[in-house]
Amino acid sequence: MSSSVNTSVSRRSFMRILGAASAAATSFPALAAVQQPAAAPAQGPGAARGFGSMGMARHISADTVIISSNENPLGPAQSALSAITETAPLGGRYHQEETMKTVAVFNDLFGLKPGYVALTPGSGGPLDLALMSNIGPDKPLVYGDPSYEQGFRAAETMKAPKVPVPLNAAFAHDVKAMVKAHPSPGAYYIVNPNNPTGTITPREDILWLLANKPAGSVVIVDEAYHHFSDQDSVIDQVAADKDIIVLRTFSKIYGMAGLRAGVAIARPELLAKFSTVAPAARSLASISITSSAAARASLQDKDLVPLRRKINADIRAETLEFLHKHNYKVVPGSQANFFMVDVKRPGREFQAAMIKENIAIGRSWPAMPNYVRVTVGTKPEMAKFQTAFVKCMDTAPGTANGASLYMPEYHVPSELYRG
Repeated sequence: MSSSVNTSVSRRSFMRILGAASAAATSFPALAAVQQPAAAPAQGPGAARGFGSMGMARHISADTVIISSNENPLGPAQSALSAITETAPLGGRYHQEETMKTVAVFNDLFGLKPGYVALTPGSGGPLDLALMSNIGPDKPLVYGDPSYEQGFRAAETMKAPKVPVPLNAAFAHDVKAMVKAHPSPGAYYIVNPNNPTGTITPREDILWLLANKPAGSVVIVDEAYHHFSDQDSVIDQVAADKDIIVLRTFSKIYGMAGLRAGVAIARPELLAKFSTVAPAARSLASISITSSAAARASLQDKDLVPLRRKINADIRAETLEFLHKHNYKVVPGSQANFFMVDVKRPGREFQAAMIKENIAIGRSWPAMPNYVRVTVGTKPEMAKFQTAFVKCMDTAPGTANGASLYMPEYHVPSELYRG
């Protein structure tokens, strides 16, 4: 076996990390909800969302434009599909070497030492493990507001104090305010580009945070949408052995949301802490060999990222130009496959009105309740969005097509419930 495949973490320890991450991928993102006592099914437009309620929610129609969950409508690249086809016949055996081969390719791309990468089924599980292994009742979590909800939900699960810090005027994480917010947090959570605003926290700000944070705190950087931006990654800070964990996913620009592949990048001792959160799975519970092969092929496809980045940027720019032309207010500076727009009424109400037009848009956040997040779809999808958006904006808040607005519960697809 190539030396680049060998790891300073023992094979057994590495697979134990994978097992813990894989178990978390199917349980931890909704752990807080799952742990709640059973209750009668919620009813009406205010019903709570979660795994238990999905089966009771009405399904949206098959022709609905889904621009609510930051997926990539292009799907897996042809290189990934070919790799899946070639690898699937080997599915009768575990072939754990497929994971090692993909990790080796990732290491070579980023100049990482062996033992610094865990390849997992999606990035949701390892994100929970990264958070939960570093926070607790006496180790708060400091995070931006608004930002991706998985951070504060992990804090609630671990009974860790939550310390939200408002984004700055440029909608970037205010790293200096984050350092001032608490003297000794367990972790700082930064999503870059940020979800839901799509905005960038400059690399130099993250480097400042690493240099000025309290000793013992860990910086967790979620780079799920990194490839859509022109920002330099901070994976090199992992290679430099800094107190940082970086999460990457193949769900976004690589179009593999349903195939489930992600990576956690950190020093071996930080990855080893993942296994302290949840017991190792009964089986290896590693990423499937087809997803691993698709991830490896995607990493090796040199044209994939620049081509898809341009496609997304062009459609995003056209959509934002339309919104600006019609004097709608958007959060400036998105470098992701989504943006936020002010709908001048509660976001959930507007989301319900758009569903009536067969357009599923994303949710709003408590810090920006009158803004909704919209995923960038294909050109035809965004043309339909524009038509429906104008129609719904021209309708008075609280009504839909002249009638009082009441919408039954629909399951609007969301990256929160991805499993």
